Amino acid sequence: WTQSCIQEDDNLQSMLVGTVMRKIKSRSWKKQRYFKLQDDCMTIWYKSKKAGNTHSTFSVSDVEAIREGHQSEVLLSIADEFPADRCFTLVFRGRRGNLDLVAESAEEAQSWISGMRKLIENLENMGEREKLDQWIGDWFKKADKNNDGRMNFKEVRDLLKMMNVDMNEHHAHRLFTMADKSQSGTLEDDEFILFYKMLTQREDVLRVFQEYSVDGQTLSQSDLEDFLREEQLEEADFQQHAKQLIERYEPSDTAKLLNAMTFDGFLMYLGSAEGSIFNPQKRGVFQDMSQPLCHYFISSSHNTYLMEDQLRGQSSVEGYIRALTRGCRCVEVDCWDGANGEPIVYHGHTFTSKILFKDVVSAVGTYAFKVSDYPVILSIENHCSVEQQRVMAQHLNHILGDKLLKSTLDGKVPIGLPSPEDLKGKILLKAKKIGGLEESLNEIAEDSLNGEISDEDEVAELDEDNLHRESKSKQRLSKELSDCVVYCKSVRFSSFKHSRVHSKFYEVVSFTESKARKHLRETGAEFVHHNTQQLTRVYPSGFRTDSSNFNPQEMWNVGCQIVALNFQTAGEGMDLNDGLFSQNGRCGYVLKPGFLRDAEKRFDPEGPQKQDGYQPVILNIQVISGQQLPKVNIKEDSIVDPLVRVEIHGVPMDQAKQETRYIDNNGFNPVWYDTLHFTIHTPELAVVRFVVEDYDKTSKNDFVGQYTLPLSCMQQGYRHIHLLSKDGTSIPPSSLFVHIRITRLE
Repeated sequence: WTQSCIQEDDNLQSMLVGTVMRKIKSRSWKKQRYFKLQDDCMTIWYKSKKAGNTHSTFSVSDVEAIREGHQSEVLLSIADEFPADRCFTLVFRGRRGNLDLVAESAEEAQSWISGMRKLIENLENMGEREKLDQWIGDWFKKADKNNDGRMNFKEVRDLLKMMNVDMNEHHAHRLFTMADKSQSGTLEDDEFILFYKMLTQREDVLRVFQEYSVDGQTLSQSDLEDFLREEQLEEADFQQHAKQLIERYEPSDTAKLLNAMTFDGFLMYLGSAEGSIFNPQKRGVFQDMSQPLCHYFISSSHNTYLMEDQLRGQSSVEGYIRALTRGCRCVEVDCWDGANGEPIVYHGHTFTSKILFKDVVSAVGTYAFKVSDYPVILSIENHCSVEQQRVMAQHLNHILGDKLLKSTLDGKVPIGLPSPEDLKGKILLKAKKIGGLEESLNEIAEDSLNGEISDEDEVAELDEDNLHRESKSKQRLSKELSDCVVYCKSVRFSSFKHSRVHSKFYEVVSFTESKARKHLRETGAEFVHHNTQQLTRVYPSGFRTDSSNFNPQEMWNVGCQIVALNFQTAGEGMDLNDGLFSQNGRCGYVLKPGFLRDAEKRFDPEGPQKQDGYQPVILNIQVISGQQLPKVNIKEDSIVDPLVRVEIHGVPMDQAKQETRYIDNNGFNPVWYDTLHFTIHTPELAVVRFVVEDYDKTSKNDFVGQYTLPLSCMQQGYRHIHLLSKDGTSIPPSSLFVHIRITRLE
């Protein structure tokens, strides 16, 4: 598309010429840089105007979004200096910092904004094949040191090392000569792509192809139907599906006319979303969204304002934007009295920086429904005086307007929680409230002077059990703020027995992870029953000053809905959260299994075999091969020794890990053919995590990549797993090739 799209597009034309813009890091750091789109339409190049200074580049594929106007803290801080129509922010994937820019004119800004969006859209529409060619092309440019568009054997050898390929010299040289069609002793663009394709021949896929192909050359439509029925165990109409796959993935028109699929087409299908391990039918919203709120797991963030650790980290509105655009539906706001009567948000009694409450509310208002229409819960940790609570209520009403839920949906006293469907587009406040929902509807709430309520804040909860805040001060609540709380009233927990008798459906209890763990181990079935009736929030212990996460799985096992994690911290906890919520349109709500919604069922995660309708399964995973695993070790000549670990996260009986052996020195196309077996007693709750590591016999293995998904979303048969980096962003074209079988344990 490169050439044709440029000619028609004035924005891209001017980006190719280049523009001087200011790169802004703070009120005082504003420097001019020359920005230019490279001819490949994939790379942005920039450098300072001083001669001799080095230049920097980034790839368009690294940019997640473009925000127009003053939409970052840095640009807000210079809003008085540069008008919004000249400002924009490039947001990168993963944890790379934003790039804040100011153009010389509104037209130039608009030109870059529209141009970048066009480039990103083009990228998203590229097929797998083009993406691969693109990826190879990027590497080619990196390695072509003298920029003459060709590569000699030494350059190719260095490139293979950069690509994490340890090729035996003889083998590489043979392929090099075969690819050098022009016999010039160097590979030009197309020759290099040919060389690369010969290098990446997939013997493992060829084996499968030949097993089903009658003539060994193509799969006829009926061969493909057999494959879908016997291997992929697909339920759909095979004839129809085989036809569609040939239509969609077969590159050869001749084969298409014959209703057949060549090996290339077969490889394209297996590398596509349909050939991936995640069932495409579970991608969009497919669950019943009309059940009470407490029947769903809800994607939830803890200390959302922090970007790093709990003691001296940066607080930032960006934390809210990132969490909400990742599908998070419950964010936490720690409010304290600030200067000039304006409440502020930060991690109290620590050195984290402070941000204004009203800026947080604005960001939530803007980003709440960008990726999901379902409700957002603002979990308020309130340390403010009555005066500043009134200001909070004013900001909430003024900034959020109709989005803020102010009364029950029909104005009557309800008997249970509404559903995500009922609450679409609404922002709910979770906070303390004067009296109950019933009184406030009958408008007999006393005036705000009597609105005293005891304070159960979490700040001094470092040594959770002994230190629990001697001074249980009475905190006064403002009626204005209290009135903003409808379906989520924060209350203290006394016991499950007490809750059973006295508790109201709109009351929400919060537990630290250690309290929750104590309850789930001692009285799991009681905890499950409690969670069929009302919402529970669990948050990380105050000891985790490094913002590390606990494992959310054991909380989900007893039906806790709001399991709050530090979204800013990569690792197993967030992988599981991303995995569970990658289904159902990534909308942030996942319907709990029936036995966690039915109060009569008495499910106990400690004894799943006692469950009605208990149906365990056997999961067999054959780990066949890996493709182009990313290089982890910075050391020049190191190449990975990969192994794959499969982890099952679920009820205690199902927790298990198994590994393949490691392969020496091959991150490029390691082959294992190792089979791992698991028995799973509660498949409805199981989440499966694939982790690739670089084996190291002397120290801890290095992390290479991972992919996590619910067992219920797994497709069977031959599948590719597209690996993700540590922070959950994709790292194409790194993948694993596996064969999956799930059978009932009779």
